[in-house]
Amino acid sequence: MDLNTTWFILIAVLFIGYFFLEGFDFGTGILLPFISKDDTDRRVVINSIGPFWDGNEVWLITAGGAMFAAFPHWYATLFSGFYLPLLLILLALILRAVGFEFRSKLENAGWRRMADSFIFFGSLLPAVLWGVALANIVRGVPIGEDMDYTGGFFNLLNPYALLGGVVSLLVFTLHGAVFLSLRTEGDVQTRAHTIAQRIWWPTLLVVAGFAAFGYVQTDLHTRIGVIPGTLPLLAICSYIAIAIFLKKKLDGWAFLATSLTIVFGAAVVFEGLFPRVMVSSTSSDYHLTIYNASSSPLTLKIMLFIALFFVPIVLAYQGWSYYVFRKRIGRAAIPNHG
Repeated sequence: MDLNTTWFILIAVLFIGYFFLEGFDFGTGILLPFISKDDTDRRVVINSIGPFWDGNEVWLITAGGAMFAAFPHWYATLFSGFYLPLLLILLALILRAVGFEFRSKLENAGWRRMADSFIFFGSLLPAVLWGVALANIVRGVPIGEDMDYTGGFFNLLNPYALLGGVVSLLVFTLHGAVFLSLRTEGDVQTRAHTIAQRIWWPTLLVVAGFAAFGYVQTDLHTRIGVIPGTLPLLAICSYIAIAIFLKKKLDGWAFLATSLTIVFGAAVVFEGLFPRVMVSSTSSDYHLTIYNASSSPLTLKIMLFIALFFVPIVLAYQGWSYYVFRKRIGRAAIPNHG
């Protein structure tokens, strides 16, 4: 395995980790207005991800920094071609952060409603746009000989990409519902469990339609697998397991199953791309690969040593924070809940 492949795998792991961790953050934020009956319920929902949401976003920052250092041409083409969607994601994440950080600064019902709307839309928009972006990357976008994106914004709003946005929205919402059923207790937990069971079937139908559409729109099915079909099969099995564990009310196992579904599903995307990093719909000669988009070997080597030192520290710290805040949250944990 050469340095280019190693860095492709590392960046893939960072993005997959981000989708797994931030996925339940997005899902929780999306469910906030639907799962809460009053302000105390909303505080239970918000507190369930309170210790984690900003740490989860570090994975995206790290992935973007690693992409910039290891594959600068990939970074340049992606961030220029997808400028508006990525800007919207950034603005949405800022609004969401404002909602989390300043919601309790004023004892005013109108202010808290506005903060809740920031959290909702700041979760909804990225949940959709990440699916749109990934679908476009595997489908292919207009890229010229000089590695520049030659399309416009509306090139990104094709039917396959929009369906990809619906898929990511539903999967993250399901992930968030299962997370809430694991992290909360009482009525919020009951409602979260019910929502997770209800959206399992619609999500399955949409994902199946998206996969079938992908056979026409992409070449992923021709490129997947050291053992062909392994990752898609694992994703299917883990998704079926979600329904089984939900029925048996095994919340921890259900959360593991939704997590593995996202991990395996995202891994399918990166496995199908490799050794490409962006597909050119203009010509196969203009694909961006781990070789023509990479930094120098010396840069890759230096960055690898840095990553091997700091990544375990970050993982250990984040794992510790999840352990410390592992207990369920209920209305009794909210001050003045009566």
